[in-house]
Amino acid sequence: MSAPETTQYRTPLHEIHERAGAQFTDFAGWQMPVSYGSDLQEHHAVRTATGIFDISHMAEIEVAGLQAAEFLDYALAGKLSAITIGQAKYSLLLNESAGILDDLIVYRQDDEKFLVVANAGNHDVVLAELQNRAKDFDVQVTDLSFETALIAVQGPRALEVLQATAELQAMDAATPIADLKYYRFSYAKFHGAKVLVARTGYTGEDGFELYLPVALAPALWEALINAGSAFGLIPAGLAARDTLRLEAGMPLYGHELKADVLPEQVGLGKVVSLAKEGDFVGRSAAEKELNPQARKLVGLSSEGRRAGRAGYQLFVGTKEIGEITSGALSPTLGHPIAMAMVDPAFQTEGTEIEIDVRGTRIPAKVVPLPFYKREKN
Repeated sequence: MSAPETTQYRTPLHEIHERAGAQFTDFAGWQMPVSYGSDLQEHHAVRTATGIFDISHMAEIEVAGLQAAEFLDYALAGKLSAITIGQAKYSLLLNESAGILDDLIVYRQDDEKFLVVANAGNHDVVLAELQNRAKDFDVQVTDLSFETALIAVQGPRALEVLQATAELQAMDAATPIADLKYYRFSYAKFHGAKVLVARTGYTGEDGFELYLPVALAPALWEALINAGSAFGLIPAGLAARDTLRLEAGMPLYGHELKADVLPEQVGLGKVVSLAKEGDFVGRSAAEKELNPQARKLVGLSSEGRRAGRAGYQLFVGTKEIGEITSGALSPTLGHPIAMAMVDPAFQTEGTEIEIDVRGTRIPAKVVPLPFYKREKN
């Protein structure tokens, strides 16, 4: 009998979460808050007001040097050299077969410096791949994961929370946080330290992600909590984060994204820049036409309260036609939803299928993704 896996790491906010009554779970070697009492309340707070998440488990890797932009064009699927300073871009790390090793966000900090943010569970893979792919470039790849904290403030009142946090001051008065566009970032000062403030998130709502030194994370968390009390802000855990991203149709590595899944199968073909000059890892495989029999990602909607979960099989009659990758009872919509990989003949909107929920067939229908879109001002 093998020994149970043990948590290796705790975020710099762990004691604060304990005092707030958080329930914890092991996630990619980190002890993370899954809920502070009611994941439904936390979910609804993000949709209607604002929530605050500790996501300090994420991996932050700096890429710097004369050939940083050229290197990232080779190492990743997108054209990172095309983004401007202060801009972020969603991209993919592919293997030689064009399978997805991770999905990432890349921030361009200056002409020769980028911050690559990867999923916690893929920290080692992404770091090793970037270091290996950098061998022929004038570039340095530096792991900043364990000296960087990351706090997300998400929801329709997120901007008000940041503006009310007096200790958090924009470094450039000419570019206030309110003027940031989606997937743009700027810098603020907090207790004398620089904080990268990005208008990004993983919930389907407006919001911000704040990168700062770990030593200051508890003070910033408390400052945001205090300022946010007037705007309905509450701490939220991984359970709410998962239902929020599912409603927004956002993929999760290990569920929708895997090393044997191609970008085109999960609606991410446009993330792969075949128009950019030169080679990149996975290019030859990405240029090939997708196998016409390949399964693709679709949305599923059903009635009642019993939700299909990851790994549940899908059927039409006696024919097994796919598998759920993520599923839950949607707190916002009030009925079960799921993302699933299904055979080509059953990918059309309106197609009726059945979910095998522990031996019981539950009817479902193919629907467009995402399930939820926020109303924009």
